[in-house]
Amino acid sequence: MSSAYKRILLKLSGEVLSGEKGHGFDFDIIGNVCEVIKSCVAEGAEIGVVVGGGNFWRGRSSGSMDRTRADHIGMLATVMNSLALADTLEQIGVPTRVMTSIEMRQIAEPFVRDEAIRHLEKGRVVIFGCGTGSPFFSTDTTAALRAAEIKADIIFKATNVDGVYDKDPNKFADAVKYDTLTHTEVLSKGLAVMDATAASLCRDNGIKILVFNLSDPENILRAVKGESIGTIVN
Repeated sequence: MSSAYKRILLKLSGEVLSGEKGHGFDFDIIGNVCEVIKSCVAEGAEIGVVVGGGNFWRGRSSGSMDRTRADHIGMLATVMNSLALADTLEQIGVPTRVMTSIEMRQIAEPFVRDEAIRHLEKGRVVIFGCGTGSPFFSTDTTAALRAAEIKADIIFKATNVDGVYDKDPNKFADAVKYDTLTHTEVLSKGLAVMDATAASLCRDNGIKILVFNLSDPENILRAVKGESIGTIVN
């Protein structure tokens, strides 16, 4: 095994899956991401995945809609993304299971912690859909929760920037990148790593977070091998 981590929770944004289109699926990008996930499994890593739904729906942009109902629509969006990832992984020979926190047995397994761990131990990629199953919680919080439940060594948060900065690097030329941070620093400085609920959950359970850029999907494999990329929160 050449993986630096045994069990990884990979957090992907829904927007990543839509590419430059900004909506729906870009199957070239999905294929590239899945090929790298396949390489990570070949390195001996156990991979769980949480994917957002922003390429289809963002609850906070739903106007006057009831927040609970808007979040339920967002949960369904994550299931569409989970199924697209699962299908692509299966087509390239990676055994995969989709597990949802809201039961929809005809298309996915209900999330059961022990079953998820058993799948991971058997070398299957497990994709967690429907968020936490409750409104008002982000998919970042889902990633933190599932990472704690499956005893993941680390969360990989693949984003559109190459780490964590003291301010938005897309707006400020003098933004400074952090190589390492503590969970407490993330919370006290209000840094945009994860929302406060997710960050607190990671801190309270001692879960590492690695933030890196997914514009090159190979960064996932580099992270699995322990190469120095992005920002580590410990």
